[in-house]
This record gives sequence, structure tokens and C-alpha cells, in this order.
Amino acid sequence: MIEGGYPLEGEIRISGAKNSTLPILAACLLCDEPMEISNVPHLQDVTTTIELLRLMGVEVTIDEKMRLEVDPSSIRRYFAPYDLVKTMRASILVLGPLLTHFGEAEVSLPGGCAIGVRPVNLHLDGLRRMGADIRVEEGYIRARADRLRGARILMDTVSVTGTENLMMAATLAEGQTVIENAAREPEVVDLANCLVRMGARIEGSGTDRIAIDGVRKLHATHHEVLPDRIETGTYLVAAALTRGHVRLRETRPELLDAVLAKLREAGARIHPGANDIEIEMRARARSVSVKTAPYPAFPTDMQAQFTALNAVAAGTGTVTETIFENRFMHIHELQRMGADIRLEGNTAIVQGVEGLRAAPVMATDLRASASLVLAALVAEGQTLVDRIYHIDRGYECIEEKLLQLGARIRRLPEGNRPVAEPAIRAAAAVRLSQA
Repeated sequence: MIEGGYPLEGEIRISGAKNSTLPILAACLLCDEPMEISNVPHLQDVTTTIELLRLMGVEVTIDEKMRLEVDPSSIRRYFAPYDLVKTMRASILVLGPLLTHFGEAEVSLPGGCAIGVRPVNLHLDGLRRMGADIRVEEGYIRARADRLRGARILMDTVSVTGTENLMMAATLAEGQTVIENAAREPEVVDLANCLVRMGARIEGSGTDRIAIDGVRKLHATHHEVLPDRIETGTYLVAAALTRGHVRLRETRPELLDAVLAKLREAGARIHPGANDIEIEMRARARSVSVKTAPYPAFPTDMQAQFTALNAVAAGTGTVTETIFENRFMHIHELQRMGADIRLEGNTAIVQGVEGLRAAPVMATDLRASASLVLAALVAEGQTLVDRIYHIDRGYECIEEKLLQLGARIRRLPEGNRPVAEPAIRAAAAVRLSQA
């Protein structure tokens, strides 16, 4: 429940990146020793990944500062069941590590996704080129390989998880693997940095050509997850939308060039530091036009938030989505709050209005849920945002952080909402109070 009309003021700490944490947890399967991962965010997707690892027999412990120790030496099964994979498509990331380290893997097909089709053929085609025997039977990917062999893999389209899966598989393959048209996202670089610390030989991460020379064995290391650039961008938009003044600590401004450029175009004053960003916006925002594309262009994960900003900005802005074909489901909910938005194919034409009105709304996916929370922060009256389990997948303690910035927000009991395991919830509460 959110009561709108209060500008955000103050400072908060940015959490670790979900999209780095999940592949790095999968990368722990590549060695036989306990790995230590810090700056892990308290998120439902992290909990799901931990459940998946534990189901395989991996030992995972968590301390009060959300540091994880992942010990894969006790692994008993190389299996990812449908019940877990269907709730989080990133579970497919265990396929490459299991196959290259243990020679076999059985992973459920992810199935459909609310925001659009994200086929796994890029993963499978790449692994086949590396010599894997892969069959898809009864909804499961069944893969076998004595030892993968290096190969040149040209990806038909840019895929973050595809790049990550193949890069992890190549670390223990025989010979060199070259991934062409690779994803350049910072989270791919973060995974590569972790793998290099484990003893992998990787060159070119952050470019569209990554070369991996396989080694016989990887060892454990400690890795600190990089800050979440999408969480950072979401709170920057929240400050701009509410005409507030916010400082975000422990983040990486250089990872947000496209987002910061659009916020400046909207009229925000932005002061990036070495590891913080300050934003101030006292007047009504100006509409901006954005078009999503792979990094370093404007991220698809910020599209919904800028749609909400344009909804109350002066003028008309267009939001064009080129990554996913069904990522405009939040628009119907924004229209319920009085937004003037027209859809034409993969483009939303947003005519800014003077103000939004509170209404019951329903989240349909992770970033859509964030856009509804942002819209509610400026809507007149009290807005009820339902199905918030989506937001718990990607935003750590969002209501507590917004409360720290002066928002009027509270979480209501909901019997069907997934709840993170107590150890993670307790650790997150401790860390938030320290921050």
C-alpha cells in the first residue's frame, strides 16, 4: 500500500546485482572446494538458486552479512527439476557447469515467460558444437560429455545467459573456445572476473568476442558481487519522478551511462562519484524517448520505469522495446491510474499528464512491478500493488529502502506470497539496519 505525493529525500545503499549473483552461484559447481561470495542480495531468486543447489547436495551457509559459503564437494545429483526451474528461468545456468565438470546434466526446460520468449537453443547449439550429446525428452534437457572440446561459437542473437552458460562450460573444456557476438553486460564481466579468480583463462569479457582457454581444474576463491545497476537506475527514476533529492551509495555510476544520459535529458541534476550517485529533481520532468538494446545501450530492464516517468512528464515520449516482444503489460495498469499511453507495435507513445490517481493494480513481472511502485509514489491517494512476489525476485527490501527515503509505503500480509528462508530474511534485516 503506497500513499503518493511525497518527494524522496535521503540516502540508501545499493544491493548486489541479482544478475551477477545467479550465474556466480552456478559457477561454484565448477570447483570441488568451498567458495565464498559476498554482497549477495536478499532476493527470492537467490533463495530459489540456493534451494536448487541444496537439492543437488551442495552445502550452502549464510552469515549475518549475507556472505555465502558454497561447498559443492558434497554434490550428489546433477539434476534441476521443473518445480524450481519454472519459477526462475536463470536456473538453466547450471547446465554448462554441471556438464563440463561432471560430464552430465539433466535440467528442465524453462518453459514460457511472461515478458516473452527466451529460447534455450543458443545454449544447446553452443554445447553441441563443443561435443556434448544433448537430447530433449519429456520436457528435460539431458546432456552428456566425456570432456567438452573448444569450438568457435557464433551466437545468432545476443544472449546474456547464453554467453554465461557457454563461457562457464568452456573453462574446463579441452582447447580454446571463442564466443562471437557475445553479450557485453557488466554482469557477464563480473562472472568472468570470478572465473578468472578461480583459475580460468578468459580474455575479451565486456566485448563481443570472448576467448576461453580450457584448464583441467578450477579452485575456490572469494568474490564480491558488483552493485546492481538496475536497482540503482530504479531509485534514480523514483527520485526524479517524485521531484526529490537522493544519494545512492555503494554503486557504480559508469555502468549506467545510457540511463544517466536520459535522466539528464529529462531535467535531473546528477552528480556521480567514485562509488555513489546523487540526483536532484525539483521541477516536472521533460518527456524522453528511449529504445532498448543490448549493453551498453539503454537496458530493457529500465524500460518500464521510464514509461512511468514519461506518464507524468511534460510532453510526449516514445518507449520502444526491441528485446522482448511482450514487455508492455504494465501499461494497462498505468492506464488504470490515469496514464495516457497508446501502443503501436513495439512502441509505447506516452503523453504526459499532470498527475496520476490511485487505483488497485497488479504486477505482471519483475520490472513491471517496479514501474507500478514508482507510479504509486506520485499518484493521488493510496495505491494497492498486488502480486508483489514479482518485486521480491529482484529488489532487496524495497519497502524498507523507500521508507528510509520518506515514502509512505507498507507491506500487507498475503498468504500466497513466497517467503524467503528465515536465515536470508534475518541476514538482510541486519544488513539493512547497519546500512
